[in-house]
Amino acid sequence: MSFNLADYAELLEDLSPHSQNALQANWHEATKVFSPRGLDNYLKGAAAIRGLGKGDSLVETWIEKAPMVAKEVGEDVVGDLATASLELASRTSGTVIELLLATSAIAANRLGDAELFIKYLQFINTLIAQAPRGVRPMLDKLEVLFQHLTLGGLRRWALWGAHAHRTNYEEQIRYFSLDSKESMAMLQKERKGTLLVDVQRRINMYLRALWARDFFMRPTSGDFETREGYRPYIEDYLLHVPDAFDDFTVEGQEPVSGLELYRATAAHCAAHVVETKLPISAEALNPMQIAVISVIEDARVETLSIRRFPGLKQLWSKLHTATPEMNGSMGDYLNRLARALLDESYKDKDPWIVEARALFALAQEKLDSNLTSWDIGVQLAHSFGQKRIPFNPRTDLLTAPYRDDNRYFWEFEEFDFNKAASAGYESIKQVRKYVSVMEMANEIDVETAGDDAEEIWVLGTELFPYENIGDESGGKSFNELEGKEPVSDPFHYSEWDYQIQLERPAWATVLEKRAKAGDLQIIEAITAQYKREIHRMKFLLDAMQPQGVQRIRRLEDGDEIDINAAISSLTDIRLGNQPDPRIMMRSVRKTRDFSILVLLDLSESTNEKVQDQEYSVRELTQQACVLLADAINKVGDPFAIHGFCSDGRHDVEYYRFKDFDQHWDETPKSRLAGMTGQLSTRMGAAIRHAGHHLQLQRSAKKLLIVITDGEPADVDVRDPQYLRYDTKKAVEEVAKLGVTTYCMSLDPRADNYVSRIFGQKNYMVVDHVQRLPEKLPLLYAGLTR
Repeated sequence: MSFNLADYAELLEDLSPHSQNALQANWHEATKVFSPRGLDNYLKGAAAIRGLGKGDSLVETWIEKAPMVAKEVGEDVVGDLATASLELASRTSGTVIELLLATSAIAANRLGDAELFIKYLQFINTLIAQAPRGVRPMLDKLEVLFQHLTLGGLRRWALWGAHAHRTNYEEQIRYFSLDSKESMAMLQKERKGTLLVDVQRRINMYLRALWARDFFMRPTSGDFETREGYRPYIEDYLLHVPDAFDDFTVEGQEPVSGLELYRATAAHCAAHVVETKLPISAEALNPMQIAVISVIEDARVETLSIRRFPGLKQLWSKLHTATPEMNGSMGDYLNRLARALLDESYKDKDPWIVEARALFALAQEKLDSNLTSWDIGVQLAHSFGQKRIPFNPRTDLLTAPYRDDNRYFWEFEEFDFNKAASAGYESIKQVRKYVSVMEMANEIDVETAGDDAEEIWVLGTELFPYENIGDESGGKSFNELEGKEPVSDPFHYSEWDYQIQLERPAWATVLEKRAKAGDLQIIEAITAQYKREIHRMKFLLDAMQPQGVQRIRRLEDGDEIDINAAISSLTDIRLGNQPDPRIMMRSVRKTRDFSILVLLDLSESTNEKVQDQEYSVRELTQQACVLLADAINKVGDPFAIHGFCSDGRHDVEYYRFKDFDQHWDETPKSRLAGMTGQLSTRMGAAIRHAGHHLQLQRSAKKLLIVITDGEPADVDVRDPQYLRYDTKKAVEEVAKLGVTTYCMSLDPRADNYVSRIFGQKNYMVVDHVQRLPEKLPLLYAGLTR
């Protein structure tokens, strides 16, 4: 999909020529980062900032930096950045606003989260009100500050300076310029050991190495208001971890680094996501029972994870500091229980701890179910009641810093575990019911029901309006007039990330959509146009048809003696020569056993005209498919014709014009006549889905022919190599299913990449595109000999 600056000429007419040149220079990068809606906000932001009348430099800074911010934390925050800039216009100079925009990409990169970036803008707004002279020097040092401080630390450092030097403007400037001893002392005080942004890639790789899947982490500024009382948590299937960790120190032991603490935290949260199959019901439980069950559930998922990865035990054990001497509160006992269930070397003779260890040991074979945690937890909570130690949910907390708050597995009204597998496709489970005409007419309760209806009623035949009955012109049915196109359940496929050399599981989503019917006359016209070529192929196609039983001669091992070969060998023996041992033959029934799937690229670029011709690439592909379908249909091989296009990884549209079990008749022909070109080309996901359909065929040989006019590309991918490597991986994956993939490319520049994707012998670049209709049937004949 292409975007033209000329479409926004009216919006940008107030920009100076110099600013318009800057926009032109940054436009290519902007179109790779922004969606159409994001581009609209981006350009409206440029026009609004121009309206401030604070010079071209401010506008051009926006033009350059806004795409960088969107690239780091998403395009949604760009509107907030523009709003913040406009709001500051009446309170500070254009130079400060320009500096805010110039450093916005640094802030976005270091914060790494849209929500934190918005909090950063709010913090700047607060600081301008309290220390207006300090904002400019602070922004000059922003990169240095973010290398050492979290957002919460930066806020506390800045507000301390604002209050300490409220009336001494000279000292205020020195403080925010990092030129005073007080400033450096406060910086050191607020400095944290390890920032998530510096280690997040390593943690992601660590989790991927353990569980062979991706987990998505979000930095959370839990210390934005206070540095105390913050715990990791899992929400919306994301791992929320602190944006920084201090080293964890235990008296008499070596300190645990922030990196190790991040590994322990991420591994524990991931263990919950992997090992928790169902939520635990909190119904009829009191707070003390919930607390004990939580500790048992933590021990359950950690035990299961340690069985697979024993090294995790050492990682987690050194973060527990409870001792038998701690007995002042129920929180002390919970921490002792947590340590006892993890580390068998920990000695604790308290009867309650001994009982807990015994119950947990007896349940080792039942740890796959979290009902075990519920049973043990309720029993232990009842036993603990005999100690008569009160429980305070606010203060009796676990002290191991890597443990999350366990909200993930407790069952509340809004909890839905199915969202983990199909995030973004929230819908209720619908029942499809087939009914008669009278039921449809008389029993419908809600005629205006929407997509969230609990039942969908289906008629076996089309229903026409009364006035269209008997209409010789072919009146349209209710379904054609008011119905919606059906969409399949989503198919999720992995994608290969060549930069990290790992798969992103369930990364792309394929949605099968019904191909719309077109004018059948188009197909008939194509058949008439290529009548000569069809007649010319007749003898070739006749030769490809099965020939029945054939004898294969001169075999060392066969069913019967080849008389001619035996006589020849006997003659050699009489002459004293070495005889040929291949004197047997075998009768073999020659049958073709092929399944062919033709996969068409239906991206927007197929609408472009063929050079020096009046027809488009799509129309030419259509013609080629008709000739190929006629050829395959004559030979008798089962075949299918499918097509695809994409609008980002969540929407790969897949159309089935003809399936393997369909006859080559009016229905698939009319669907092929209605094919259109739109959107982009996420080829890897489409090949994987085509491989899925071919795998269902029982043929011994399976062939996938991909016809495309360009390289893999999509609107949400900026790196051109990413989808090339993923497509190569998809070809390798379907090859393991017994599918041979062959690409016919209409891109004259395809030699640069297509051989690396499909292999040296599995592609053809059609130099003269107009010859595609005659070349495609010949290619089929050559590949299926």
